[in-house]
Amino acid sequence: MRARKFVIVAACVLVTAAMSSTAGANAITGHEGAAVGRFDRPQQGFSRSWTTLRDGAPRDVGLDPAPIKAAERFVESWTRPDASGHPHFSGAVGLLAHAGVVVDKYAVGGALRYADARGTELPPDQQVPMREDTIFDLASISKLFTSIAVLQLVDQGKVDVNAPVVRYLPEFGVNGKEAVTVEQLLTHTSGFDADPSPPLWSGYPDIPSRRKAVLDSPLKNSPGSTYLYSDINMMTLGFLVERLTGSPLDQVIRERITAPLGMRDTGYNPPASKLNRIAATEYESTPPRGLVRGQVHDENAWSLGGVSGHAGVFSTVGDMAVLCQTILNGGSYRGHRILRENTVKAMLTNYNQRFPDDAHGLGFELDQPWYMGALASPITAGHTGYTGTTLVLDPESRSFALLLTNRVHPTRDWGTINPARQVWATSLAKAMAVRPVVGRTAWYSDVGNASTATLTSPEMGTRGGQARVDFDAFVDTEGPSDPLVLEASTDGATWQPVPVRATGPGAPDGDAPALSGHGHRAWWRVSADLPRAPRLTVRWRYTTDANYTGRGVSVDGVKVTERGHALLDGERNPSALTPMGWRLSAR
Repeated sequence: MRARKFVIVAACVLVTAAMSSTAGANAITGHEGAAVGRFDRPQQGFSRSWTTLRDGAPRDVGLDPAPIKAAERFVESWTRPDASGHPHFSGAVGLLAHAGVVVDKYAVGGALRYADARGTELPPDQQVPMREDTIFDLASISKLFTSIAVLQLVDQGKVDVNAPVVRYLPEFGVNGKEAVTVEQLLTHTSGFDADPSPPLWSGYPDIPSRRKAVLDSPLKNSPGSTYLYSDINMMTLGFLVERLTGSPLDQVIRERITAPLGMRDTGYNPPASKLNRIAATEYESTPPRGLVRGQVHDENAWSLGGVSGHAGVFSTVGDMAVLCQTILNGGSYRGHRILRENTVKAMLTNYNQRFPDDAHGLGFELDQPWYMGALASPITAGHTGYTGTTLVLDPESRSFALLLTNRVHPTRDWGTINPARQVWATSLAKAMAVRPVVGRTAWYSDVGNASTATLTSPEMGTRGGQARVDFDAFVDTEGPSDPLVLEASTDGATWQPVPVRATGPGAPDGDAPALSGHGHRAWWRVSADLPRAPRLTVRWRYTTDANYTGRGVSVDGVKVTERGHALLDGERNPSALTPMGWRLSAR
């Protein structure tokens, strides 16, 4: 099962403030050190392999703590009942890290809170609060562990991702599946339907028959023709790992991933001794399992004995932080290498360019604003889990965000938690600075969804010549649906768009009717010729649609000139500009 993409109409607004920064953490030096705490200094490649996580404060790595605290308040508010009479989730544990420093751990709400599926709260002395070391059912984030196990076999020369699956699992080659490749399973382009039908737990009497049902599953689409997220892909890969290693999947994950990395609370079927630390999930009547706590929530994984390639792994934010840093390090942590660097690159490379909204590496999803928020970019990686879990990994800023909730406790029917996912990841993006190009401040807008912000000049008198505007712009938005438009008015009442020319990484070629950007994270130098008129006003209009925004837009170094004569100097006289939805910011 998987958390689906929902349309988010309500704006999720985070309050930000200008704060001073101090760089540090792990004696980072050189260009990478200069990028600490900066959103506008994207990094290439991996962190140094010796990068080991340590606890610290946001300011230790140049982050503004205000957006992070605002995100904590948002998450806390979603553990309280709203107009529906219930909260969005029982409880949550979040973790944020940047440049090797864990800058925030936050636990709120209940790991065990409800007495029945209707949401009757247990007496306070029977409830179990969330803790920083609470263990969660990761649901589909388990797929990352299966993917890593497969890619370890690639590293060993035992698997070719371009090879057909039948080379390794001959019994898979029924019902027209002979051409399905390992890569297609990893990228969900194999052609399988979303889930086994009928469900494994209800349609088959025992584990052998259920495993056979997975391998016998027919295709819904021809291989490679369609992206369709399917649990069958990862179930099949779990069987492939077992066949080639000669060991059960849970043993492979333990011996090859979690034990080398020291992830002591991560694995399948957690022991009863850890039950008091495990977050409860759902009260299930179909199948009649009652309160599910300490067993995998996913029914198909449960019917396979709790161990499957698509679900079943339990973990904590602390353990998952180690896995995230391992990926940022290029596959190594504390001297233990679990993947080659080139293999990690493949995990973070988009193999689904034919399916633009479904970018996917060999294991990780890529560039999904619906849960990655303002951290989203073409190489931002992550995954979600149906139980309410989220992992977002941003290599360009050496950052990651983990938000683990038990949103299905006591029922899966209390709605989406995607806004909370977005807010949590976005807080880390907004905590990083975008430094002004000129002077100490720049104009900044992060108005949120379905909004418009304008920054307007005074009316300027010209001498009849060609006036020109020059400025710097940092544009990190959802994309073309959230444009920054330069407009001009010759009568003070009507406005017309002015084409602009931008230069810099990711800038549009030639004249552009508007500026929009997603993931380039660089300032552009922008210029435009203004209409000839005796009186002239210009404004910057930033408009967003109903769904998703990036970090926002910044404008700096504004200057309007005519034949070398300055009509407006925004740096010397910023008060000449009238902001609506903009503010001066040092970050």
